[in-house]
Amino acid sequence: MTPALGLTAASGAGMLGWSLSREPGSPSFFAATGATAAIWFAGGLARCRPSAHGPVLAPLASGAGAFALFRTGVEVARRVPPLRRALRKVVRYATAGNRGAVLLTTLANGAAEEVFFRGAVHEAVGPVRSTALYVLVTGATRNPALVAASAVMGALFAWQREASGGVRAPLLTHLVWSALMVWRLPALVPEPSDP
Repeated sequence: MTPALGLTAASGAGMLGWSLSREPGSPSFFAATGATAAIWFAGGLARCRPSAHGPVLAPLASGAGAFALFRTGVEVARRVPPLRRALRKVVRYATAGNRGAVLLTTLANGAAEEVFFRGAVHEAVGPVRSTALYVLVTGATRNPALVAASAVMGALFAWQREASGGVRAPLLTHLVWSALMVWRLPALVPEPSDP
């Protein structure tokens, strides 16, 4: 991997970790998540040209299918106290503040991650190493639920990138999956009713 890609990965990881240490729904949270997306986009677009070719319907269906799989996983994970706590931390970010802004920053980060990790990084180091870096960077969140999701989805995105030859398929899958997670995850992991 080139030093420039390494610098982008380190900068993005730092900003990602910092963004999820901000108060959910706060202006600093939205600024930090916007900055994280900008880092990924800049690092990815500077080093590759994402192709506009590739399938559309199958990636959209894959995003919905991935959500169905995660919904089952959430049902299991919420019965394990450490995972339930990790999921609730994620839900706080999905429900605090302006829901439109939450969705917008979530989708911007999903698209930007694909441009960087399945674009520039994938071209430089291939599917296995790009997925490993994706999981490592997600570790900056210090949230085991997000790290586990990055391993599963990173592998799917890398496979789609290999199969389609471009970033369109993983990008579309990521957007659909992310939108469904933001929309439905809060209902799947409700906050406890008693203080």
